[in-house]
Amino acid sequence: MIEIFSSVNLPIDEKYKLVKQRIQGGKSKKRICIVTGIHGDELEGQYVSYKLQQELKKYKTDGIVDIYPCMNPLGMDSIQRKVPMFDLDMNRIFPGDEEGSMVEYLAHCIVEDLKGADLVIDIHASNAYLVELPQIRINTLFKEKLIPMAKWVNANFLWVHEENKVLESTLGYCLNIVDTPTLVLEMGIGSRLTYEYGDNSVQGILNAMHQLGMIEEKFSVMEPIIGFDKNIRFLNAEQAGLFISKVEVNTKVVKGQKIGEIVDPLTGNLLAEVKSQWNGLLFTIRKYPICNEGSLVARILEEEQ
Repeated sequence: MIEIFSSVNLPIDEKYKLVKQRIQGGKSKKRICIVTGIHGDELEGQYVSYKLQQELKKYKTDGIVDIYPCMNPLGMDSIQRKVPMFDLDMNRIFPGDEEGSMVEYLAHCIVEDLKGADLVIDIHASNAYLVELPQIRINTLFKEKLIPMAKWVNANFLWVHEENKVLESTLGYCLNIVDTPTLVLEMGIGSRLTYEYGDNSVQGILNAMHQLGMIEEKFSVMEPIIGFDKNIRFLNAEQAGLFISKVEVNTKVVKGQKIGEIVDPLTGNLLAEVKSQWNGLLFTIRKYPICNEGSLVARILEEEQ
């Protein structure tokens, strides 16, 4: 059943509507929420929203599944990360304000509609420059509660990060601080679909539903690697040029291994070889080839010594 949970008037007799698909069965009050589309250029969650609904037709559900496929419809319609006209990153204004601007009001409505769920999975893609191995990002404040739940959802990697004032205005932080368990899933690349990642995520969501007692069937999921800030290493371009990657995400790299090259299309010269300085798992790689000096090229989870 499609529900409009917030609506704001726009100029010329139009409305800005936030909608969700509610799938409900049985008598259980257990509720899982799948959120995506906070950033208009992140489409990986769109595929998950579709595929999950197709899969749920195969199972008997005891509880409530709320799917929010597009929290920033204006941004998605115009292929913009932020909310157009306001130039606001919606994931930097939560928990919103009931008396604030249109976007602040909508952010408030989103939080109010999600509060009290047994589990929220907030799906994001990377930007247009980087591809990310599926990962759950967890604020260290909530790690005791969230790490066991994060292991349900079939992500390759759990990144437990330190507190950050900027992240306090994200949906995930604002829900977790009011005791609504929220997992932030980052995967793939901006403005594209990575079907393998989407399919794996649907399997993980179904497994989470099983863990919550919402469906009887069991599902096989991978055991994620857990990493902390102290083990995350960044590779940045030493100079501008065309970056040509030589590896893919989910690759075990060793110190001295070539990650890619920076070349000059004008002269045909090799400008620099980008090499790993550590042994570990490469979980981020640059896919947009043009880079400037200092541009992020890769991230590696360094192995414990």
